[in-house]
Amino acid sequence: MVHIERADLNLLGPLSALLAERHVSRAAELAGMSQPAMSRALRRLRDAFGDELLVRTPSGYQLTPRAARIQRQLGAVVPQLETLFAPETFDPANASERFRIAGTDYASIFVPALFQRLFRGSPRSTLHFGRWYDGVFEDIDHGLVDLLFYATRKAAPGLRSEHLFDDEFVCVMARDHPLADRQQLTLDDYLDSTHVIVATVGGRQTAIDDLLEQRRTPRRAGLTVPYHSVAPLALPGTRLIATLPRRIAAEHASDPALRTSPAPQEIPPLRYHMTWHPRLDDDPAQRWLRDTVREVLAGPAA
Repeated sequence: MVHIERADLNLLGPLSALLAERHVSRAAELAGMSQPAMSRALRRLRDAFGDELLVRTPSGYQLTPRAARIQRQLGAVVPQLETLFAPETFDPANASERFRIAGTDYASIFVPALFQRLFRGSPRSTLHFGRWYDGVFEDIDHGLVDLLFYATRKAAPGLRSEHLFDDEFVCVMARDHPLADRQQLTLDDYLDSTHVIVATVGGRQTAIDDLLEQRRTPRRAGLTVPYHSVAPLALPGTRLIATLPRRIAAEHASDPALRTSPAPQEIPPLRYHMTWHPRLDDDPAQRWLRDTVREVLAGPAA
């Protein structure tokens, strides 16, 4: 790096023009400079290389042997530098990108449409969609996960977070549950019941349990399951209540063995986000990925 640090890269343009034209006036015109400015550039280039570069002869200027070697090297170096400093673009149709996404199983309400949109737009790219796990924020920080879908009421520190949508909670129970005919459960009814806990983070359904623990009114867990989709299957023939986002519960609306009621009004809606590391803000492929998520959720089926 010793020689690079001493070099003025602004001289690459004039150098390339001088070696190509072998004439100061024509080189100035090619580079969009005045002739005096090109003459000054030539003097600086001679000092930098310790070589005359252009030598006047009866038939015009000729390249020195060093200049001829430099010209051959510039033929490879300048296009590479142009590519290095040019604005980066992303052509999804021809790209072979590898996207890494993680999320809770709640994302199943929209990720099938996302997968279809991604592969229609970028058929050569690959996608890894992994489940939520306790160390996922650290892996975002370490560059192992590009995009995360999860429910939260506050953003993870140091990361970008964009609110995607809200979904209200409902209580799902067996049709013969003592509370099945209630128009809406009160908080007392709710806390007196036994619950199916969907363990999204750290063995807890954080969107609900964080709130109840802040109120010092935790609910009683009878069953803990890892996925939202499993919870309704455990309800028939029991006195358990599963508290689910309405979009998940709607998938079981036609099941005659189940009943659904709005959750107590003290339980706020689920707020769903996508999260990524700030270093991916300006990456064209990652911007396209996030834009595709927004397009899918803005569609008629979102």
